[in-house]
Amino acid sequence: MLGAIGLDERQETAYRALVAAGAAELADLAHRLALPEADTERVLRRLEQQGLAAQSSARPGRWVAAPPGVALGALLIQQRHELEQAELASALLAEEYRAEASEPAVHDLVEVVTGASAVAQRFHQLQLGAVSEVCALVTGKPIAVTGMENESEERATSRGVSYRVVVERDVLSTPFGIMELSAALSRDEQCRVVDRVPTKLVVADGSLAMVPLTARGAEPAALVVHASGLLESLMGLFEAVWREAMPLRLGEGGGVHEDGVGPDPTDLEILSLLLAGLTDASVAKQLDLGLRTVQRRVKGLMELTGVSTRLQLGWHAYERGWVARTESA
Repeated sequence: MLGAIGLDERQETAYRALVAAGAAELADLAHRLALPEADTERVLRRLEQQGLAAQSSARPGRWVAAPPGVALGALLIQQRHELEQAELASALLAEEYRAEASEPAVHDLVEVVTGASAVAQRFHQLQLGAVSEVCALVTGKPIAVTGMENESEERATSRGVSYRVVVERDVLSTPFGIMELSAALSRDEQCRVVDRVPTKLVVADGSLAMVPLTARGAEPAALVVHASGLLESLMGLFEAVWREAMPLRLGEGGGVHEDGVGPDPTDLEILSLLLAGLTDASVAKQLDLGLRTVQRRVKGLMELTGVSTRLQLGWHAYERGWVARTESA
């Protein structure tokens, strides 16, 4: 939690222990931290340099915590000042860049990024730099970053960045596909599914996009596209796929039947996956249910809606608001 002001995990733990005790002998603190005394002393020396701890003048070897309100406040002010200076430097560099390239050359509108680590780093930067919205087309064959490794997505949504994501149907059959989509939906991301997406794609704020250049098996490479006609075309491609995709819901509440009996969250998950094109067996596997349980629940929904075919069930599901064909962008 205090890493933002320059404390590593050991230093933060030591300072917290010292604050809790008020003051402590080196040996006692080393025991509490489960560290050798030499390591503990190095940590305390670092805290001393930052004004967070001091040795007792009356008892050598005894360390005292500085009041958090004063000591941490000073570090926060220093950190804010450094951030303001960095922001100012960034603005000056941006202004210098614009002055030198008011009419950017064509090659400045695209970047070629090569290598798995470089592609992954640029992918994370694109999301972390987003301010309002990230749009993505996702396949079941990641090039450099898997869904489970995409921590930037969670960090971006925690800042209020919205996500619209279209996944290929194959993603639902991958080992962690349902888990990743459930996590995304729990963060209020909008997710849709289609048979196939034309390409992997991620667009941040409609101003920066990233698409792969190589197929799986070759050295990962990607094209980063800045504001241009090409970027507008990529965004148009996303919107076209988004309009045709099927909204996906997993474990959400749904509409209630007139007599007070309606589908429960598991029923809605089954409906959503069936309408996304999965077979009964695939749905059972993804939701860790028995095949007969899935079939029994589908039959119950058909009886509830008074229909005789699954096609009619899908139509009634839309009519009753259990699933939605269109959502606000």
